[in-house]
Amino acid sequence: MPSHSLFVNPVPSAEESHHPTPGLLRSAISRARSVCVALMLGGALAGCAVGPDYTGPLKPDLPSHWSTRTASRRDAGKLDRWWLRLRDPLLNRLIEEAVQANPDVAKAKAVVREARATLQQTNAGLFPSVSGTASLTNNKTSAASSSVLVDSAPYTLHQGSFDSSWELDLFGGTQRSIEAALRGEQSAEEDLRDSLVTLIGDVAAYYVEARGYQARIALAQRTSVSQRDTEKLTRSKYEAGSGNAVDLAKATAQAASTEANVPTYQAALAADVHRLGILLGRPPDGVASMLARSAAVPAPRMPLPTGLPADLLQSRPDVASAERKLAQATAKIGQAEADRYPAVSLTGSVGTSALRAGDLAKYSSVSWSVGPSVTVPVFDAGKRLATVRIAEAQRDQAFATFHSTLLTALEDVENALVSLSQERVRATKLTEAAKNYREAARLSRSLFETGSASFIDVLDAERSLYSAEDSLIQSKVSAAKDYISLAKALGGGWSDPVDTSTPIIVDTNTGPHWRETVK
Repeated sequence: MPSHSLFVNPVPSAEESHHPTPGLLRSAISRARSVCVALMLGGALAGCAVGPDYTGPLKPDLPSHWSTRTASRRDAGKLDRWWLRLRDPLLNRLIEEAVQANPDVAKAKAVVREARATLQQTNAGLFPSVSGTASLTNNKTSAASSSVLVDSAPYTLHQGSFDSSWELDLFGGTQRSIEAALRGEQSAEEDLRDSLVTLIGDVAAYYVEARGYQARIALAQRTSVSQRDTEKLTRSKYEAGSGNAVDLAKATAQAASTEANVPTYQAALAADVHRLGILLGRPPDGVASMLARSAAVPAPRMPLPTGLPADLLQSRPDVASAERKLAQATAKIGQAEADRYPAVSLTGSVGTSALRAGDLAKYSSVSWSVGPSVTVPVFDAGKRLATVRIAEAQRDQAFATFHSTLLTALEDVENALVSLSQERVRATKLTEAAKNYREAARLSRSLFETGSASFIDVLDAERSLYSAEDSLIQSKVSAAKDYISLAKALGGGWSDPVDTSTPIIVDTNTGPHWRETVK
């Protein structure tokens, strides 16, 4: 590293001190300015960096394609606003409102503002700090001469000064701090995006569940009506002497058993509606009126572009955030390493004093000083070296977290792909089963009315039909939720810019004012 030579005469001569002139202040300021410029240029030219330079994480071996399909990079499409593929206007409205009002998203926005302010604060370390002071004091002195105490007349002293200090970033410690703060800001922005991905997925999943419970409630009510009709038919046969009490008891029990499912489904529906209200930043019953009318379970028609496993490094915000945290931890090693090297600072001050305020501008008494100082760590019992080792261990922890997050992301996508694929197969079989059970129930009931079939056949057919139709509704809900899980696993989320500049609480009357009573 190049060395520097700096020659400064910071102390004015005796003649200058006793006979201040306007030229003295100009000379002092000029000399201080020259020293500052020389040190700034020297620091800029000779400044270096210590600690490791971040070149990206050591990526583990990633599969070339997903296990359930062969994908190419051309298959990688945008996942922005993937919920529009569900084709449900009310769901779109709920998601739009949740993005604006959800408390967790508001918290993530505040974290971004904090990270940006931290970066601005850290950037200030590259520049000198300047402060000014002014004072007005009444003074009186006494002196003893030949055993006589002589008092001087009281006088007023006016003083003013400017002080500055600047630490040269010769070994890049401040630059490493700025680098860490910048990567912290980038990580906070990715965390905000991850909050939006999670929020949108949760709103969609709870909405689908709510529609599923509404469908199951409607099915149970329709089925119980049909089963009550069967009970009436069985009672009529029993009263006519062609039936028996066992068949009547079974018919009544089956209808009651189906009706008993309704309160359970209604309680689950209420829980989903309440959760949706919270996600939208409302009271629990804040969206109950919007979901009062039943609607079909959203059924996606368009497949999601899965791309390649390597695409998750950019598309998954939690993976991107973990990578930025790794970069931040790497920069902090250099920040800690820089503390083991000498620190060079430049300090300077210019002051003036006079008996009258008007004389301050006449340079009645001017003093100034400027010069560099060097602080060299000599012995600290290994404290600074231990700080470096701590930063290195934290960097390794950040890498392990990044690696784990990436592997979890791969697992999420694989699980969602398998679940969605198999659920679609299951739904096809359940549709076929429900269709045949519906026909069997119709035929058995018709034969029972004519006396050609036993009541056991009717009871079994109706029970099987209800079970098949209920399972089919659950399968539709599961398929939609697997679709949502896949979109979340791939990192699909909000595409529009998010305003993070507006704070949640806007303070007023923050200037000087009379303090109110503390509450």
